[in-house]
Amino acid sequence: MSGIVKKVAGPLVVAENMRDANMFDVVRVGEEHLIGEIIEMHGDKASIQVYEETSGLGPGSEVISTNAPLSVELGPGLIGSIYDGIERPLDDIMKLSGNNLQRGVEVPSLKRDLKWKFNAVANVGEYVSAGDIIGTVQETPIVNHKIMIPNGIKGKIKSITSGEYNVTDTVATVETEKGLENITLMQKWPVRVGRPYVKKLSPDMPLVTGQRVIDTMFPIAKGGVAAVPGPFGSGKTVVQHQLAKWAAADIVVYIGCGERGNEMTDVLNEFPELIDPKTGHSLMERTVLIANTSDMPVAARESSIYTGITIAEYFRDMGYSVALMGDSTSRWAEALREMSGRLEEMPGEEGYPAYLGSRLAQFYERAGKVITNGKDEREGALSVIGAVSPPGGDISEPVSQATLRIVKVFWGLDSSLAYKRHFPAVNWLNSYSLYVDTMADWYNTTVSSDWMNCRGRLMTLLQEEAELEEIVKLVGIDALSAPDRIKLEAARSIREDFLHQDAFHEIDTYTPLEKQHKMMLLILAYFDLCISALEKGADVNVLSTMPIRERIGRFKYTTMDKVQSEYDNIMMELEKSIDNAIKLSKE
Repeated sequence: MSGIVKKVAGPLVVAENMRDANMFDVVRVGEEHLIGEIIEMHGDKASIQVYEETSGLGPGSEVISTNAPLSVELGPGLIGSIYDGIERPLDDIMKLSGNNLQRGVEVPSLKRDLKWKFNAVANVGEYVSAGDIIGTVQETPIVNHKIMIPNGIKGKIKSITSGEYNVTDTVATVETEKGLENITLMQKWPVRVGRPYVKKLSPDMPLVTGQRVIDTMFPIAKGGVAAVPGPFGSGKTVVQHQLAKWAAADIVVYIGCGERGNEMTDVLNEFPELIDPKTGHSLMERTVLIANTSDMPVAARESSIYTGITIAEYFRDMGYSVALMGDSTSRWAEALREMSGRLEEMPGEEGYPAYLGSRLAQFYERAGKVITNGKDEREGALSVIGAVSPPGGDISEPVSQATLRIVKVFWGLDSSLAYKRHFPAVNWLNSYSLYVDTMADWYNTTVSSDWMNCRGRLMTLLQEEAELEEIVKLVGIDALSAPDRIKLEAARSIREDFLHQDAFHEIDTYTPLEKQHKMMLLILAYFDLCISALEKGADVNVLSTMPIRERIGRFKYTTMDKVQSEYDNIMMELEKSIDNAIKLSKE
C-alpha cells in the first residue's frame, strides 16, 4: 500500500491515500526511502515527521507504510555502540557513506555478522513466559547479557541449544497455544511504549555518584528522576559526564540530544580511555551512546529520547541498575515545538505545544525501581537525569517548569557560582531533593548513624551564612559577634573544601561516602571546638587564621588508603591548635 506526497514543509511531509496506515507507523518516503513516522491522521491524509533531510523531496513522491511502529532492536551488541536518534549504528553508516551521512542508508541496528556465545540456562520441557531468562551471552567482560522470553510469548520449551549464534539465529523454540515460536538473541520493542513490569518499588537507597554536593546535600535515589537546569557555561554537560562516569550503575545510556557536536566528541574520546574503578575495564564496556547533535535532523531528536529510554528499560528488565543521561530535554522540546508549528497546532506558552507537560511526564515516568517480569522476580532500577537548558538561564520558562513539576531532585546550576569558578555550580540555597527523608535510614545504617545529623548541620550553617552575608554587606564584618564570625569561617570551609570539587583531579573527581562523612566531621569539629574556645576566652582572629585550616581543606586530596590515618592526625592537631589559640589569646 502506498500514498502520494502532497506537501513538504521541512521535516514535515503530508501524504494522501494513507487510509490503511496507522498512527505512529514507520513509512519510507520518496525514491531514497527516507525514514519517517506518522504523527497525525485526517481521513486519508497522514502527517509524517521525516527523520532525515527532506531537501529535493517534492509532491508526487511515493510513500510506503511498513505497518509497524518505530521500534528498536534489543539484543547483544548494544553495549559500546554509538547510535543516532532512531538506533542506526553510526560506525556502520560511516563505512558505507564516509564521514558525511548519506540519506536513506539502511543498516541493521545490531550487527548481523557477529557471533555470540549463548549459554542456555533453561531446559527442554520447562514452562516459560515473558521476562523469563533462558540463557546468557557474555557481551563484554563486565556485562552478562540475559536473553529473555519476549513479551506476549508463553508456553513450553520445545528445543534449546547452547552455541555460537548471530542475533537472528534461532536459539530456542517455545510451544505456545498458537504454535511454535522461534526465540532469537534479539527482540524488537516499540519506543513509545514503556516495557511492562510486575510492580514499582519505593526508592529507598541512593544512586551513589561520588559527587559530594549530590550525595550529601541533594541525593538522587536508585530509580529516581533528577533535573539539572542551568544557563550556558554553568557546567551541565560536565555534571552529566561525571554522573555517567561515576554513578553506581551497572549500565549507562547517554543521550546527546540536540547539543553541540564537540560535546559528544568529548564523550566519544573520553569514555573508551576512562577506566571504570569498580571493574578495571574501559567505561565504554557498560555504556550505550545515542548521538543526535544539533546539526542532525531535528525530527530525530524527538525520537532519540524514546530510543534511549527503551534501551535502558531493556537492561533494567535484566535486573541491572541503569542510569540514563539526557542532554538536553530542552532541545527535545524545541523539536516538539518545531513539529507542532508545522502541524499548525494551537501554540501554548512561548510557542511550545500544549501537550509539552504530558509528553515530559510520559518520558520521566518510565524511570523507577521495579520488580521485573519473569519467574525469578528480579529487581531492576532505571534512574533518569535530564539536563535542561533554559534560554538565558531563566528557569521560569515552560520546559524547566514542566520538568520541575515531575522530578523529585533539582540541581539548580548558578552562573554566578560558575563565574567564581565554583564547580559543580549547584546552588545549595535553591536546589532540593525530595528523596532525602525516604533514604535517611539507608544513610544512617549503611554509612554512619550521624550522617543525617551532619548533613542537617552543614545545611543550617550554609543558610545562616546567607543571612549573615546580607548584614556584612551593609555594616561590615566587624559588626558581627565572634560566634557569627566563626559561623562564616565554617561555612566558607563547607563551600570551598566540601562543595567545591575538581572533576579533572584524579583523586578529587570521585569521593566515596565514607570519605565524605569524614570531611563533614572535620569541618563540624573545627566549628564546635572554635565555639567552645571562644567561651574559654580565645580571640576570633587567632581562631580563623590557624594553619590547620589549610590541612582540613587539603583532606579531599587524600587517597582512600590514608583517609583514616590522616583524619586522626588532623583531629589531634586541631585540638592542639585550639589549645594554643586559647593560650595565645590570654597572653
